[in-house]
Amino acid sequence: MSIISRYIAISWIKLFMLCQGGFLAIYLIVDFMEKLGRFSRAGAGFSQIARFFLFKTPEMIGQTISFAMLMATLLTLGMLSRSSEVTALRSCGRSIPQLVTPILLLAVVCSSFMLVNAELIVPDSYRRMEYVEKVLIRKEGTDTFFRLNNIWFRSEQHILQANVFDPETKTLKGVTVWELSSDMEPLQRLDAELAKPDQHGWLLEKVTNRTFAKDNKIVKLAEVTIPLTLKVEDLRILDNNAANLSYKQLQSYAKSLEKGGYPANRWLTMMHMKLANPFGGIIMVLLGIPFALKTGRSAGVAKGIGASVAIGFTYFMISAVIQSYGRTGLLPPIIAAWGANIVFTMLAIWLAMTVKQQ
Repeated sequence: MSIISRYIAISWIKLFMLCQGGFLAIYLIVDFMEKLGRFSRAGAGFSQIARFFLFKTPEMIGQTISFAMLMATLLTLGMLSRSSEVTALRSCGRSIPQLVTPILLLAVVCSSFMLVNAELIVPDSYRRMEYVEKVLIRKEGTDTFFRLNNIWFRSEQHILQANVFDPETKTLKGVTVWELSSDMEPLQRLDAELAKPDQHGWLLEKVTNRTFAKDNKIVKLAEVTIPLTLKVEDLRILDNNAANLSYKQLQSYAKSLEKGGYPANRWLTMMHMKLANPFGGIIMVLLGIPFALKTGRSAGVAKGIGASVAIGFTYFMISAVIQSYGRTGLLPPIIAAWGANIVFTMLAIWLAMTVKQQ
């Protein structure tokens, strides 16, 4: 790496760390003020609150790093343009691609970190944060992590309904299972006091078996094994916290829902977002480079901050709208996840072409 490339890279890193630190500080203060009253009423101590926000830090970084990359790019190139350093370097034979290569390489590094953070760090840290809040602070116990009542699950030939799930013993209580024919006609109904997972599916205990044949027999059985694909992990409440799960966890849950006959567009869209979000950081940099170069010497700190806020907000709004179509099934999940990136990539290419014509 040449001296000029190192100079640009170091300038970008300094501004990136400053922007990322500022975003984290704002996020932390706002979230702390929002949760302080609830934690105080629960009698949380300083160490518990500190642990909660420590475990939430990876999530906060993942949500703010793209905007920090964008702002650092706009500020770096804007300040270089304002001091005429970009003009001087271009007059010495340096092309625009040569000037922005260090920034693009750093963007790739940051996006790679975003992917690792989302897949390996955030799921574990979120689980720890959830434990601190629900168990240590709110004293709710481990059963609050699970859906506790009115559980429904469908497989190819069976429909299961249970009244209660006990996470400590990992048993379903008040279980009813309908066995269906290929024409969706009920063949028999099994009513059990409880069900436990085993290697062959779920073991029903104290069963009343009703067959829907001509004789309509009712038989009492001690145990019956039903080959259901339902897993204990499938009983976790995922709707509100799915964004903090890994790609593999979302993929597994979506497949489980599809096998049960339920739509999984919401979770498939979130699954594809796990790959689209890190690439979004690179898109922000690609968009910021031509925007900063087009403003030239008129660029400054205030204009760079304002532009980054406007671009980031626009990207967030468009991404949220397109994702909503994917979650409701109006768009394929992969299109919904990558839609905003495609739109802003095309915009970045157009801006880059206009810069080259100047």
